[in-house]
Amino acid sequence: MAAGYLEILKARHAARLLTGTLVGRLPNATAAIALMLFVRAEGGTYALAGALAAVYGIANAAGQPVLGRLVDMYGQPRVQLPAAVLSALAMTVFAFSGTDPLPLAYAAVAVAGLFTPPLEGGLRALWPSVLRREDQVHTAYAMDAIAQEVMFTVGPLLVTLCVSLWSERAALLILQLLGVLGALSVVVSPPSRAWRSAPREAHWLGALRSPGLLVLLASFLFVGVALGSITVASVPYADSHGGGLVYGWLMAALGLGALVGGTVYGARQWSGAPERRLRALVGLLAVFYLPLPLMPGAVAMVLLTALSGVFLAPCIACAFVIVDRHAPKGTVTEAFSWLVTTFTVGTSAGAAVAGPVVEAGGALWGFAVPAVAGAVSLLVLLGTGRVLAAPAAGAVVAASSENDPNRAVEPRFSSGDRA
Repeated sequence: MAAGYLEILKARHAARLLTGTLVGRLPNATAAIALMLFVRAEGGTYALAGALAAVYGIANAAGQPVLGRLVDMYGQPRVQLPAAVLSALAMTVFAFSGTDPLPLAYAAVAVAGLFTPPLEGGLRALWPSVLRREDQVHTAYAMDAIAQEVMFTVGPLLVTLCVSLWSERAALLILQLLGVLGALSVVVSPPSRAWRSAPREAHWLGALRSPGLLVLLASFLFVGVALGSITVASVPYADSHGGGLVYGWLMAALGLGALVGGTVYGARQWSGAPERRLRALVGLLAVFYLPLPLMPGAVAMVLLTALSGVFLAPCIACAFVIVDRHAPKGTVTEAFSWLVTTFTVGTSAGAAVAGPVVEAGGALWGFAVPAVAGAVSLLVLLGTGRVLAAPAAGAVVAASSENDPNRAVEPRFSSGDRA
């Protein structure tokens, strides 16, 4: 199973790009917990901490596709590194100014979120120039999804370690420094410096002019809703079954399930169109959300939560392949960034919806939200099958790089059934 992943990591520049991207994304992955701990240490309320985290998240969601489009237009080094520096400087201002004056705090956090570099989309645009073979790139997408689960597990631990050794302010500053160093490691690499997007058609909609991409985004909005609602619904369940320790196990089980599912999914090659495969994966994801409202004892609930996460990473990995097939020429980084933004918005919306549902009906109805959201996501895919089956006009580009191992290419492959 590990042979395919090791083959990818042995490819020239692959390990560096993956590591640099993950390190560069640490400030974003840990923003919510780092802001919460810092604001509380400064004497701020939970409401203020939540508001600042929300401002960061909204600004981040707005900035990713815009910066992704700029990367497609001007290249990675000219956008990624300046954005990382601006984001780090803004969060540094917040770390030293604190929550007083409040307008400055909101402005600094908003700028930090807005200029978070689109390293996630940038890495997926680089994989084809590093790995060459289509099957390797698809495995890399799965490995990317797995690495995200690891990052979202290790990141909070790193924050708490910095807080215990130094302070909440130090944690914020160290994370920003790591973020800049990670981005720097990526943009000075030969693949990043050489990469150029394919010529793009001038259009104000950019990647969003692809109907297939819009369908995918609509579906993944509800996948995000399901995930966000689980994190909220698990709180009242944990309160009645052992408290914070049980909640921690539930969240860890969700991540572990995704980690196992992504590892198995990426360890083999898949035949058939990825659009059909995504419908099957989202269907299985929705099915495994259905038992959550049963709310058995803590041990059984942890197992159910782990099962509900098994198909999450495979869905994400398969979605990466479909984005690659449907993004119009010259918009690949922007398209990947839209997927990140949509999923983030969906997760936030899921938490927002689950909150009042839990208040009104308790954890049982809270766990019904992911089941409904999963079903809606599947219905979107089933109802738009013809749209999703047709790649965007001009999206398929055969860019040969066999004679030049350092030449970067737009991540496009044949639009045949091999996926």
